[in-house]
Amino acid sequence: MAIIRLEEPRPRLPASRAGWSPFMAMAFRPFYLCAALFGVVAILAWVAGFNGTEALPGMLWHGHEMIWGYAGAVIVGFLLTAVGSWTGQPAFSGTPLAGLAALWLGARIAASTETGAPLITGLLSVSFFVCAAAAVALPVWRARSKRNAGVPFLLLAFALANGLYLLTVAGVLDMDARRLLFTGLLLVAGFITLIGLRVIPFFTHRALKRPQVSHPRWAGFVGLLSPVILAVLIAADAPSVLALIVGAAGMVFNLVLLMRNAHGSMRQHPLLWVLYLGYSLTAVGIGMVGLALSVAPALMSAAVHCIAIGGIGVLTLGMMTRTALGHTGRNLVLPPLMVPAYALMLLATVLRLGAAFIPAAYQPLIHAAGASFAAALLLFLWRYGKWLVSTRIDGMPG
Repeated sequence: MAIIRLEEPRPRLPASRAGWSPFMAMAFRPFYLCAALFGVVAILAWVAGFNGTEALPGMLWHGHEMIWGYAGAVIVGFLLTAVGSWTGQPAFSGTPLAGLAALWLGARIAASTETGAPLITGLLSVSFFVCAAAAVALPVWRARSKRNAGVPFLLLAFALANGLYLLTVAGVLDMDARRLLFTGLLLVAGFITLIGLRVIPFFTHRALKRPQVSHPRWAGFVGLLSPVILAVLIAADAPSVLALIVGAAGMVFNLVLLMRNAHGSMRQHPLLWVLYLGYSLTAVGIGMVGLALSVAPALMSAAVHCIAIGGIGVLTLGMMTRTALGHTGRNLVLPPLMVPAYALMLLATVLRLGAAFIPAAYQPLIHAAGASFAAALLLFLWRYGKWLVSTRIDGMPG
């Protein structure tokens, strides 16, 4: 597996965008900040009793906004930042970035207000991911980067699932909205495997000064495609036995590929072990989804939240804290309060899984999990918020 460098070389900003505020200098800045702010508000509102809107009620709102809202912002922010380093092309910044952020924000407002019907939310939200796919595709095409050619298509698949879900909620399509939510969640798991298998071995190599362990390309494809195939199987209501096989393969391959780079000394590096934990929980969640679809449907809630909080919550927090350090010109040393933030996100995972298995304590566990999730993101905002809107401390562009 080729080494992917996220901090070097640093793409220079085009002169036409040099006058923009540092907040719009690179995509991780607005999207990490907005995702964290939105994650706090959305989770606290949900556990406090906000039940969505008439057009997008209850779980339909909650699931959509955490998958295509919170997770979508972090994914797009990361990819649009990383693709410049992957291809050596200029960073996506300035007015185009501001416009993309406005689409995301508009979708959040539409989804949370009575006037924001699913079709309006869908128009904004799907446009956001289509535009993000185009913004990723352009530097990939200019650099003739075959290795990254599939990334825009995964974003388009995410946009398609989003559109199908909202058309179903609006009554235009006769599909199962709950299954389409699971489809979106598993596509996020696909992004996690795509990004994780690239950057976690490299981050481990950089932090521990150990050789980076490569893996067979075919094994990487199995790890990446398993959640994507599982997403398609769920959307199509395919035979459960096939889902069990795909889910089990996804769990095993992703865990094995991840652990080939693991080393005991990473216990001393929170920026590393949080990524390993988040990726591992995602892999376990993929296996649990396959099991739930085949022989144990009662496991579905636990499976979904193993990915949603254990995977997405833990891994996005870990990735945001790590990549924002490098891209704001800081040493890769975890700031104070971030280990407690990691602990709170892991606690949120345990509490939410507990709610799935202990119905008698469901409500208090849900409230505690939501509070822990929000507190973890608040600690991130407390420490990183100012950095995300300020110039790099080393004077370099970005």
